[in-house]
Amino acid sequence: MFSAALSGFLLGASLIIAIGAQNAFILRQGLLQQHVFILSLICALSDALLITAGVVGLGTLIAQSPKLISFVTLGGAAFLFWYASVAFRRALKPEAMQAAKAGEGSLKTAIATVLALTFLNPHVYLDTVVLLGGLSARFEGVNRAAYGGGAAVASFVWFFGLGYGARLLQPVFAKPAAWRVLDVLIGLVMAGIALSLLVRFLHG
Repeated sequence: MFSAALSGFLLGASLIIAIGAQNAFILRQGLLQQHVFILSLICALSDALLITAGVVGLGTLIAQSPKLISFVTLGGAAFLFWYASVAFRRALKPEAMQAAKAGEGSLKTAIATVLALTFLNPHVYLDTVVLLGGLSARFEGVNRAAYGGGAAVASFVWFFGLGYGARLLQPVFAKPAAWRVLDVLIGLVMAGIALSLLVRFLHG
């Protein structure tokens, strides 16, 4: 069960950490110390909801078909390799994120923005429902629940860590080199998980 939870945590973390619009917004709010708790909670709960939908629904469907399991495993590996290549390309041309020092923003506006960045992003569904949910078919019963729980925990750890740790990281991420290091690490993690999926497929 621990192995399944760790697998879900690592895969969830590798997908969530990739810097995108949602993470950039949480980072900005964290740097400005505006509505950090509620926005981080919304992001984490939204991920947990989508992960649960994938694990309970899509994961169960795929578990009934070995061919679908093979397809999802290979497709997931290909997707992770692509994500890794994107991260490595970003590392070649890093850009420093500029967090605007704006005035106190409305909570309603901030919530509407983070919900739009979460649910209007097609990659959210691909990552959490299709990829994470589909790969849960490798596990059964309690182990599948542990896998989904591990992925959800990764969301909570990341979003709250990003939101509350952002202020401390401001001097660091003002430099392009910091983004290069982060993207290289993201690429290595994703490529490593993709390789493990291929090994599991070949020896399955």
